[in-house]
Amino acid sequence: MTTWEVLALVGGGLTAGAVNAIAGGGSLIVFPLLVGLGLPGVVANVSNALAVAPGYAASAAGSRPDLVGQGRRILTILPTIVAGTLCGSAILLVTPQEVFDLVVPFLLLAAALMMALQTRLRVLAGHPRDNSPRRQTGLLQLAVFGCGVYGGYFNAAMGVLLIAFLSLVLDEPLRRISALKNVFSAVVGTTTVLIYSVFGPVDWVVVAVLAPATIVGGYLGARVARRLPGDVLRWTIVVFATVVALVMLVT
Repeated sequence: MTTWEVLALVGGGLTAGAVNAIAGGGSLIVFPLLVGLGLPGVVANVSNALAVAPGYAASAAGSRPDLVGQGRRILTILPTIVAGTLCGSAILLVTPQEVFDLVVPFLLLAAALMMALQTRLRVLAGHPRDNSPRRQTGLLQLAVFGCGVYGGYFNAAMGVLLIAFLSLVLDEPLRRISALKNVFSAVVGTTTVLIYSVFGPVDWVVVAVLAPATIVGGYLGARVARRLPGDVLRWTIVVFATVVALVMLVT
C-alpha cells in the first residue's frame, strides 16, 4: 500500500466517521474509495463494514447527553436490531450483491423524501404522540428490524433510513433521535464485525488503517451534530442522501 493510498484511507475514514455521526451514509464515502483502490466489491463491502464499526461506537459515546432517559427504549429494541442484522449478514454471504445494489439508490431517495416531508407524513400517519404505547412499540420494532437487515447486508446510509423511520415513530427532538441512531448503528456494527470477521473476505490491512480514523471522525461528528438546530440537521440529511442516491444512479 502506497503512502497516497494510506492518506486517502485516513481522509476517507475521518470524513465517513463524521458523516455517520451527523447524517448517516459515511459508508457511501468509504465503499467507493475501496473499490477505486482495487478491492473487489464484496471484499470492499465487508472491509468497509468492519472499518466504520468503531466510528459508530465513538459517535454513540459523543451522543451520551442526548441518550439520557432512553435506556429502557434501547434495551427493548436491542434484540430486534441484532436479529435483523444477522438476517442481513446471512443474505450478503449467500447471495449475489448486484440485485441489492440496484435497489439501494431508490431506498436512499425514499428515505430523503420521508425526511423532507416529515411534517406532512405525520399528518397522514398521525403524530407519534397520538399513537398508543402498544402501536408505537410495534412500529418501532418493525422499523429497527428492517434497518437491521439493511445494515447487515449493505450498511451504507443505514443511519439515514433509521432517522427517517424513527422520526415518524417517536415524539422526540431530532438530536435525540440522531443519538439513538448512533447507538443502533453501533450495535449493527458490532454484530457485523463478529459475523464478517469469521465468515467474510476481510482485507485487514485496510481495516487497520480506516478504523482509527472513523473513531476520531465519529466522535467529533457527534459533538457537531449536538450543536446543529433540528431543521439544519434534517435538511443536511435530506441533501446528503439525495446527492448520494443520484450519484449512485448515474454510476
